[in-house]
Amino acid sequence: MTDQNIVFEPKDRGWRGSASLWLDGAHALLIEGGVEAVKIGPLATRLGLSRTSFYWHFADREALLAALIDRWRDTNTRGLVARIGAEYPTITSAILALFDAWVDPKLFDSAAEFAMRTWALTDPALERALMHEDEARIAALTDLFLRYGYSAAEADTRARTVYLTQVGYITLRSAEPVDARMSRIAAYALIFTGVAPKPEEVQAFLARHDSAV
Repeated sequence: MTDQNIVFEPKDRGWRGSASLWLDGAHALLIEGGVEAVKIGPLATRLGLSRTSFYWHFADREALLAALIDRWRDTNTRGLVARIGAEYPTITSAILALFDAWVDPKLFDSAAEFAMRTWALTDPALERALMHEDEARIAALTDLFLRYGYSAAEADTRARTVYLTQVGYITLRSAEPVDARMSRIAAYALIFTGVAPKPEEVQAFLARHDSAV
């Protein structure tokens, strides 16, 4: 994920950057100022490149915005669904693997998620796309609970509880300290699954995130 407030150094004359560089810059602007901040001129200035260089990589601003949406979809839905669909020895280890994504921005970009949800408030097409992504994520979580023997009704309810809790964290921009959230991991796993995670599962999770809580 691109760091917020990143500043790109000017490059040699004639260098047009790369599509990924322009997309990284656009992503940073989206996170910092919302979709209205994602404009070709300011983006070119930020990257230290000419405005005309942009058109070597994207047809127009709309193409850039579409690429931003696809980048978000790739990380926050496709990546998440693949993680949920992997095999785990227990339901609690599966939920803790999901929690990895909630705390690691390389696995799930919460800043982009907030920006997309804010953008969708003024863009009906994106709002429809966001609803589709929400449905896909909830369906994957429902399938996860079904694989571990929960009834259809319980799997659906637990999936929604897990997902909507995290969406609440994102939309409220929760500033909960990391240590505080880590201290609640075992309790969250119990609440979401109805099964207490094994101590070694919790310790493995904390070790993955360099936490000694």
